[in-house]
Amino acid sequence: MTLLTRLGRAGLDALRGVGALGLVVGRTVLALPKLERRELGRALVQFGYGSLPLALATAALAGVIVVLQSGIYVQRFGARAFLGWAAGYGVLWEFGPLLLGLIMSARLGARNAAELALMQVGGQIEGLRGIGLDPFAILVAPRVVAMEVSMLALSSVTFAVAILFESVAALLALNLPVRVFFGTFAQLLGPLDVLGGVVKTGIFGLAIALLSTTVGLSARGGAHAVGQAAASAVVRGCAAIFVLDFVLTSLLAGWMG
Repeated sequence: MTLLTRLGRAGLDALRGVGALGLVVGRTVLALPKLERRELGRALVQFGYGSLPLALATAALAGVIVVLQSGIYVQRFGARAFLGWAAGYGVLWEFGPLLLGLIMSARLGARNAAELALMQVGGQIEGLRGIGLDPFAILVAPRVVAMEVSMLALSSVTFAVAILFESVAALLALNLPVRVFFGTFAQLLGPLDVLGGVVKTGIFGLAIALLSTTVGLSARGGAHAVGQAAASAVVRGCAAIFVLDFVLTSLLAGWMG
């Protein structure tokens, strides 16, 4: 196979993927007014409440790691008092949304893609169409909404937990009083800094939901396709998060700066 042939096939695959994603977005938006509320409740418990322990553990560890890493530099430059600002900014703007997005891409994206792929190859989705029901209203739209709501709710909780653990780590590791930590945090960070992190997390959640749904519904074949869909959802979700993080950081920093 020549290089030109490979490039041509890769280009066609990319166009096919963009078309499938656009179709999922369009049909999901149209199905929102008639989405199945019972499935929405089940998905909220599964995706949101079920992810809470993992999200909290990740937030606590991220908070401690950010303080230990930042502490090296603030002590070197004699700026211990600004640790609250530096560590809070790192969690709200970068580490919090990025880590939460990557962890949820592995957990929610893989699970959503695998479940939809299993129903696709098993014929359940085609069966719904056969009896006149819309799979997007019953299965897809509730899952997309639940993942988006779960990510937004988890971001608020995890950011608060990460900052709390940061203050404790600063006290224990650097002997920085909690009032000093939160003093610079409150003085130098504003509501827009919190909003920037929440906006990022919400967009990451939407990307995870739509990409994993597209991959799951595109699955063809047997059991092998289910595992392949789960792995593909994780890879595509993580890649999308890094690209979106670069774009959003540039745009939001310019807008808020």
